Amino acid sequence: QVTLVESGGGLVQAGGSLRLSCAASGRTSSTYSQGWIRQAPGKERELVSAINWSNDNTYYADSVKDRFLSSRDNARNTVYLQMNNLNLTDATVYYCAATRGSLDNPTNYRCWGQGTLVTVSS
Repeated sequence: QVTLVESGGGLVQAGGSLRLSCAASGRTSSTYSQGWIRQAPGKERELVSAINWSNDNTYYADSVKDRFLSSRDNARNTVYLQMNNLNLTDATVYYCAATRGSLDNPTNYRCWGQGTLVTVSS
C-alpha cells in the first residue's frame, strides 16, 4: 500500500504560479510512476502530467504543455508539479496518483491522495 499526500494548493491570480508536492510513503517502488489528475465540475477527469521514478519518462496533457513541469526527488520520495501561467480553467482539485502501469493512461492510476485545491482568480 502506498500513501500519497499532496500539498501546495492555494489561491493564485491568473497568470501566476504554484508548485504542488506529493510525498509518497509505504510500499514505494522504483517501478511506480506518479501522476497528477484533475477533475473540474462538469468535466471529465484529466491526467495532467506524470513522471516515472526511475527514468526520464514524463507525460503532459496538451492543455498544460509548456506551462506545467513535473519533477521528482527520489531521496524524499516526492514529486512536484510546477504550474506556471495559470488560468481559470486550471482551477480545481488536483489529485496525486500512482501506477505501476504505463504513465500516460489515466485508468492505470489506482492509488490516490486526498487532493489539493487550486483556485485561480481573475
